[in-house]
Amino acid sequence: MKQIPFSPPRIDQKTVDAVTEVLLSGWITTGPKTRELESRINTYCGSGATLCLNSWTNAAELVLRWLGVGPGDEVIVPAYTYAATANIVVHVGATPILVDVAENSFAIDITAIRSKITAKTKVIMPVDIGGMPCDYDAVMKLVEEPEIKAMFQPASDHQKTLGRILVMADAAHSFGAIFHGKKVGSQTDVMGFSFHAVKNLTTAEGGALTLNLPAPFDNAAVRASLNVSALHGQSKDALTKTQAGQWRYDIVEAGYKCNLTDIHAVIGLVEMDRYDSETLPRRKEICQLYTQQFKGKSWFMAPIFTDGNSESCYHLYALRILGLNETGRDEVIRMCAEKGIALNVHFQPLPLLSFYKNKGYRMDEYPNAWAQYVNEISLPVYYNLSDEDVKFVSDCIINAVESLTSA
Repeated sequence: MKQIPFSPPRIDQKTVDAVTEVLLSGWITTGPKTRELESRINTYCGSGATLCLNSWTNAAELVLRWLGVGPGDEVIVPAYTYAATANIVVHVGATPILVDVAENSFAIDITAIRSKITAKTKVIMPVDIGGMPCDYDAVMKLVEEPEIKAMFQPASDHQKTLGRILVMADAAHSFGAIFHGKKVGSQTDVMGFSFHAVKNLTTAEGGALTLNLPAPFDNAAVRASLNVSALHGQSKDALTKTQAGQWRYDIVEAGYKCNLTDIHAVIGLVEMDRYDSETLPRRKEICQLYTQQFKGKSWFMAPIFTDGNSESCYHLYALRILGLNETGRDEVIRMCAEKGIALNVHFQPLPLLSFYKNKGYRMDEYPNAWAQYVNEISLPVYYNLSDEDVKFVSDCIINAVESLTSA
């Protein structure tokens, strides 16, 4: 039986050769390849500074800790996101304040954000679902409004310097997407990308922060501070310590351990070389093929990949099926699994998950998130997926949906 996985990474001889070179180089932890990847990403995104770490999650948590977010503080996140977005808020002892997405959209509702801002709000974290940028400009404009700034009560030196709510975009899905003619990465104070194995660009595990803080912040200095925090608070990284006579170091804080290794970074460098020329064009082709296959079906709700101002990086094909409830959607997934096709759902809104449900978050308070989730199916999209496989997946879904809707 044909087997079509959901999103395997592109690992070929170029990747193998690059990793082998690092393995044989004598330097396999954080070093020159990691710094090269940071430089490449910084140029690609047009950002103020870039730091690569072992995950988006740890990178973004370091920012919350650097900002001084903690108990008694609130961080606004959409109800429709992966748990990591809210988990990091819990990690630092703050409270996630969930808001709904806009109607018929995966993007956070700006009006809903405004209604949830209080004097305790320290950060807003909009999320790009499936690679489509949210309206960063609207969020940045909101936090600059005089009445919103007047409400802000800083509780740390960095918060006082900023003088307003920080915007940290969860751009885990949207590396390479376009917002108003520019690559995503420079639009908010901080932006975080994921390079997990299923992402468009992978380092197996990993992530990056791009820093675009306003003056008087020095983004390079903030990056250096976060880098120290990521290495146990050690004043020198391992590569520097290995230089002759440079063994002595200091611990300047009780930091963490979340650096990215050169083994991982070189995978990302291989992907950077072919990202715009090969990866993104092929993902776009696959998504367009799916749309052609489903075109004309009365139940078909096409994903939004462009809105005139922005363009997705085609991370997900988030199909929505009119007329199906949650049970029907799950049955389509089961029927396709019997044909060897791995489908997925992005995501279960946070109030459906036990941890957040047990904290008192209620799904019925986020009707738009529920409406997006209940009939969403994410289809396989990856570089080596053939046109024939796209047609096979589409045909199986059509057959499954029509067998249910005609019953």
